[in-house]
Amino acid sequence: MQLGTKLLKFTLNNKAIGLLFFLFVTGSQAQEIVIDSTNVIQDEVKVLLKKDSLAPFRRFKAEGVSAVVGEFVVLDSDIDKSYLELQQQGMSVENVTRCQLLGKLMEDKLYAHHAKVDSILVSDDEINSRIEQQLTYIIEQFGGDEEKVAKFYKKNSIDELRQELFETNKIIYLANQMQQKVVENIEVTPEEVRQFFFSIPEDERPVFSAEVEVAQILIEPEITEEAKRKVIDRLNEFRSDIVENGASFATKAVLYSKDGSAARGGLIEGIRKDSPFAKDFKDMAFSLLEGEVSEPFETEFGYHIVTVDKVRGQELDVRHIILFPDVSQNDIDKARAKIDSVRTEIVNGSISFTEAAQRFSDEKETRNNGGQLVNPVSLDTRFDLTKMDPTLSAQVYNLEDGEVSQVLTERDYTGKSKFKILTVTKRYQEHPADFIKDYEKIQDLALKEKQIRTIGEWQDEKIKETYVSVNQDYQDCEFSSNWLKE
Repeated sequence: MQLGTKLLKFTLNNKAIGLLFFLFVTGSQAQEIVIDSTNVIQDEVKVLLKKDSLAPFRRFKAEGVSAVVGEFVVLDSDIDKSYLELQQQGMSVENVTRCQLLGKLMEDKLYAHHAKVDSILVSDDEINSRIEQQLTYIIEQFGGDEEKVAKFYKKNSIDELRQELFETNKIIYLANQMQQKVVENIEVTPEEVRQFFFSIPEDERPVFSAEVEVAQILIEPEITEEAKRKVIDRLNEFRSDIVENGASFATKAVLYSKDGSAARGGLIEGIRKDSPFAKDFKDMAFSLLEGEVSEPFETEFGYHIVTVDKVRGQELDVRHIILFPDVSQNDIDKARAKIDSVRTEIVNGSISFTEAAQRFSDEKETRNNGGQLVNPVSLDTRFDLTKMDPTLSAQVYNLEDGEVSQVLTERDYTGKSKFKILTVTKRYQEHPADFIKDYEKIQDLALKEKQIRTIGEWQDEKIKETYVSVNQDYQDCEFSSNWLKE
């Protein structure tokens, strides 16, 4: 039906960007049409050539260019990785063709190209924050083994994967910002919403899934000033031994550093000012002379000392040692006792969950809102039970409205324990769309349909004025946009 088709197209054009942020399927780097000829896929991969061809066949896939959009390229391997990542997430690719994925990747490049033309800027810190979330999740799926992660993604190290993630995320962020700019002034009137809804046959109107609103209280063990001082003192000991006694920085890193670079003597190659590392880390590295060793300093990830191994133009090869303050069992026990006490007060009715979150939660992002979680996809407080994070879904699925969960334990990338309790603040049952009860959602669908039309018009206009070249292998594709300029 027409509505379903339009909504599906919108999903591919918009929500897929949010999905691709996590899946990082594009994989290519933003360059001046420069191909990394060393990035050759030697594995046997499953490919689909024509949109109408659903039966996969197998062949060996060498690197090549599928398309060029403005100053960006789409590589054949980008499409291959798209399939791989979709399959990893448990999504069926049976009816997904190479033509469809190429079209989506070309859309991203078109947006990114015109974002740069329009001087749209993206914060490196914003990208870095997203990358660390991605890496934390990925590494957890491999049991915390960074070497396995790097090997799986055909990288020499986590740092190399981090760099690719940075380039990929930057393109997607630029694309997202450009797309938002295109539709930022689009609005729908109440009459347009009414016409949109009642134009849909009654038996074809959408069914809204069951949803929940969730709040949480998070308690972290306190990191004492003494623990911080011990880490700084330890790093100062390393620094003194290196500077005054000529000890090897690399050896110290192998023996003592607490991240994946330790196996390489703390070496991180090719850091640029736009590289995906904490700003404080880059600022320190670029303030040093070759061979100089920094004083201990703190970033959001831990405490470091860093030295510059080599300066290569605008790039640095550095080595670093990172340590994390110890959290004593006593402090862990105190945090556990605190959240147990908070939970007891809530269950006994001595304090509301909202007030307890505001007073006691250590999670800055949620405590001012009474612990209310925000859906990172929709940016509202509702979570579709069929689409939310599986771990969170399992934690709240059997909770009654207002019921407080048992204390749950989480661990961050340093291995530090955190404790939390959850509650369902509101639940919405699955139901067919109702114009009155679901007006806001229907308004959102009407707005999205109008945005789709606007985006389609923008794409048609920009494709005409942008350099686009599609490889001969894809000339028979039936793209939803006029990429072949016929």
